[in-house]
Amino acid sequence: QMHLVESGGALVQPGGSLRLSCAGSGSIFSIYDMAWYRQAPGKQRELVAIITRSYTTTYVDSVKGRFTISRNNAKNTLYLQMNSLKPEDTAVYYCRNQNGWRGSWGQGTQVTVSS
Repeated sequence: QMHLVESGGALVQPGGSLRLSCAGSGSIFSIYDMAWYRQAPGKQRELVAIITRSYTTTYVDSVKGRFTISRNNAKNTLYLQMNSLKPEDTAVYYCRNQNGWRGSWGQGTQVTVSS
């Protein structure tokens, strides 16, 4: 099973930027579609973005044009570049390898957008 560790979350002002990272180990990183999810307090976990093994990307409408998902398979790392951040982006962000029930979750990293 893949082990995933997220990092890069922080407190940032509206309009600011952050880059989240997700380091993978324990499996062959390059063969998996990878995803970022987020969960705000009192809300369900939401799929934010997916990048496939062939580098195709998909985004939830609320982040299109602002967020960019990418991956570096040589480093076993997934990224989420977040620009023009809004207070409603505040959440714990998680990464996942999209492998059905066998997919893993990281511990999450907190992103807080506030003035």
